[in-house]
Amino acid sequence: METQNLDTIIESRGNDSSQLIGILQDIQAEYNHLPVSALMQVSETLKIPFSRLYSIATFFKAFSLEPRGRHIITVCMGTACHVRKAPRIVDEVCRSLGIKAGQTTADRLFTLETVNCLGTCALGPVMVIDGKYYGNVTVKTVGALLKKYEKI
Repeated sequence: METQNLDTIIESRGNDSSQLIGILQDIQAEYNHLPVSALMQVSETLKIPFSRLYSIATFFKAFSLEPRGRHIITVCMGTACHVRKAPRIVDEVCRSLGIKAGQTTADRLFTLETVNCLGTCALGPVMVIDGKYYGNVTVKTVGALLKKYEKI
């Protein structure tokens, strides 16, 4: 891992331990996950115990210690989406990509996540890809959505 990039990220937040969440977000944005070596460097630089960093990195669902895909797919599994067949949407994404929820494809193109609620109940079932919301998703529309992002 290139430590110069990491130093720049930490310095951009003023080497301030009160900016820890922002630093971790910036690291994840840069590396697509939180490498353990990066956590160790942050620990040393900011004089924060590694155990504290690790507990923060594993507590928040937004952080990942494993490399994530270039495209993050999130499927809402809240009640409104669930009754509108969201589990079938998840099954179709899993079948199409050859992964399970919470996993990343071998080529690191896609990561599939599920969440309890996205707050867009009227649009259910809802799938989000890279922050773009798709409502009223069906098993038949999943393939076209995935193909669209394969090319990006």
